[in-house]
Amino acid sequence: MSDNKTDIKWNKTYETGIEEIDEQHHILVNTLKSANELLTQEYSLENLQNITKDLLSYALYHFESEEELMQRYNYEEAYPKEYQNHMKQHRDFSGKVVEIRNALKAGNLIEKDELIEFLIHWLINHINHTDKKLGSFLQTQMSH
Repeated sequence: MSDNKTDIKWNKTYETGIEEIDEQHHILVNTLKSANELLTQEYSLENLQNITKDLLSYALYHFESEEELMQRYNYEEAYPKEYQNHMKQHRDFSGKVVEIRNALKAGNLIEKDELIEFLIHWLINHINHTDKKLGSFLQTQMSH
């Protein structure tokens, strides 16, 4: 990440070692990069609505993929606290994006940098602290 807090690009440090998860994270990073570029060119209610809608639907799809892997490999049984925390982070993120979407519907626009910084910070934090734990666990399980 550069000095600009709204700049993001994929790098290997984000990898969890689980191909399906890493591919989806890569798509999320590229989506945030594109969202930032689009809003820099044209900051509008319509663009904000489209970006938050697309991001929410892709995030939900991604969360489902991770949660399905957690179930399949009994992550909750092995690490109940990490599992609860992971699920809570997914729900909190979705809730926050829904909040932003409701605010947009009411005509309250979120600043471009505030939106992008929140999304980038959340994603990088989630990957580095939560998904990597899951990735290590899954790699161990998959190698048996």
